[in-house]
Amino acid sequence: MLNKEGDFYSKLPVFEQGFTDLFSDTANFVRVPGSWFIIITDIKNSTLAVQKGLHQDINLIATGSIIVGLNIAREAGIEIPFFFGGDGATLIVPGFMLDKIMGMLLLYRDNVKRNFDLDLRVDKVPVKKIFSEKKNLGIARLRLTEKHITPVVIGEGLLFADALIKAKEAKNAKPEENLVQPNLEGMECRWDLIKPSEADNEVICLLARVADPDNQHKVLKEVLEAIENIFGPYSKRRPVSIKGLKLLADYKRFGNEQKVKFGYSSSGNLAKRILSYPVSNFYLKLTESGKNYLDNLVELCDTLVIDGSINTVISGTPDQCKRIVEVLGSMEQANKLFYGYSVSSESIMSCYVQDRKDKHIHFVDGAEGGYTRAATMLKEKIFSSTKK
Repeated sequence: MLNKEGDFYSKLPVFEQGFTDLFSDTANFVRVPGSWFIIITDIKNSTLAVQKGLHQDINLIATGSIIVGLNIAREAGIEIPFFFGGDGATLIVPGFMLDKIMGMLLLYRDNVKRNFDLDLRVDKVPVKKIFSEKKNLGIARLRLTEKHITPVVIGEGLLFADALIKAKEAKNAKPEENLVQPNLEGMECRWDLIKPSEADNEVICLLARVADPDNQHKVLKEVLEAIENIFGPYSKRRPVSIKGLKLLADYKRFGNEQKVKFGYSSSGNLAKRILSYPVSNFYLKLTESGKNYLDNLVELCDTLVIDGSINTVISGTPDQCKRIVEVLGSMEQANKLFYGYSVSSESIMSCYVQDRKDKHIHFVDGAEGGYTRAATMLKEKIFSSTKK
C-alpha cells in the first residue's frame, strides 16, 4: 500500500483533452499538498560553462539530478513530478522522502564538483512556504501522446521557489557520512547530436514567462495555440525522429557519462561500452523489440515543459521560427510575457531507461546549450524591465 502522502500525484486524473481545454479552466489544476517540498538543482554560471563548450556535460548533469530523485521514488513505489531545464531541474516530492533525496543530491553535487569542476546548486523550499507568501501552485497530469503523460504546473510557485533559492546565501550543506553512492541506474547517453527529420529545418528552444500571474493560464494558452498554429501538433514538431537518431561513438562522452553515473570513470567500463556499440546497432536496427524501442523513444521525448512558464524545443523551418518569434515579440510588447529563444541546427538528448519496452524518458535540449542561451536572453529582458 502506498504512503498516503505519496499517493497525491499518482492519483491525479489524467487530462485527455489537450492544452487548450486544460488552460481554459483553472479548476483543472489541483493544489499541491502543503506537506510536499520543491527541490531545485541548477548549475551556477552555466552560461559561461556553455561558452566553454561544456553544454553536453551540463545536460547530462541536469538529467542525473532528476534520475537521483526518480530512482528513490521508484524504490518507494510512488510517482513524483519533475521538470527538466537544460542546466538544472525541479522535483516536487512528499515530505517523507525529502531527507533521502536531498542527501543523495548533495552527494551527487560533490561528485559533479570533483569530476567536472562545476558547482551544482541543490536546495529546497517547502510548499507551505509558497502558500504562506500567497503564491499559487496547482498541478495537473496531461496526456501528450498515447504513452507520454506529463506534469503541468500553473501559478508562480515554482518560479518563486527558484528566486528564493538563488537569492539566499547558500549554505555549504554536507551529506550524511553514512549515505551510499547516489543511484543513477538507468542513465544513458547513447545518442549523438540529432538533426531534424527535414533537411531545411532548424531547432528552436523557446522560453516564455507570463508577466501577470493573474492572467497566466490565458497567456500560456495563447502561446501554446500560436505554437500549434505555426508548427502543427505536438507529434509533428518534435525535433527527434528515428531518421535523425545515430548511436554515439565518443570515448570522452562515454567517460563523462560514467563520471556522472558512478563518480568515476574506469577503462574497463569504457571498453565494455565501446564493445557494446555493434551489438546495440544490431538490436536497434534489426530486431522487432529494438524497432519498437525507437518508436517509443520518439514518443517519450520530453520536449515541452510547463512549470508556470513554457520551455519547449521545436523543429521547424526558418520561416516558422521567425513567425513564432514575431508572435512572442508582439505579446512582449503588449506586456503579456517575456521570452527568450535560441536556434541551432541539431538537438541533444540524455535518457533515463528503466526498461526498453515503455519505461523510459528522454530529455531534449537544443545543441550548444539551447535552453541556457534562451534563459540568458530571458533573464536580461526581465532585469531590464525592472530598471525602467
